[in-house]
Amino acid sequence: MISKDKTYRTRDDREVRIYATDGHPNEPVHGAFKDYRGAWNSAMWRHDGTNVYDKGDADLIEVKPRIKRTFWVNLYPSDKNCVYSIHRGKVDAYRDAYGGRIACVKVEIDVEEGEGL
Repeated sequence: MISKDKTYRTRDDREVRIYATDGHPNEPVHGAFKDYRGAWNSAMWRHDGTNVYDKGDADLIEVKPRIKRTFWVNLYPSDKNCVYSIHRGKVDAYRDAYGGRIACVKVEIDVEEGEGL
C-alpha cells in the first residue's frame, strides 16, 4: 500500500512526490515524478505502486532510510574472544583494549533500514 508518509522513487530512479492516495479506485495514487530534464510530470499509480500508463519504468519503489555508522572493533587471537567489544570511537577502543589484542579495525556500516532482519 502506497503512503504519503513514505518516500518513493520510480523503478528507473527518478524522484517522486505523492500528493494523494485516495483517488479513483483504479488509480488512487496521484503525484508527480521528475523527468531527466528536471521538470515534474504528473502521474497516477495503482494502489500497489504500478504506473497506469508506463511499462514498468515509472512504478513506485519505496526508498527506505539508510543507517550509516562507524565503529571500532578490537580483535583478539582465536583462543580468546574473537571480538571483545565494539566502540563508537578509536580512542574508546584503545582505552578498553586488553593484552593480546591483534588489531583494532574500523568498520563502516551503510545499510537500508531493516536489512538483515
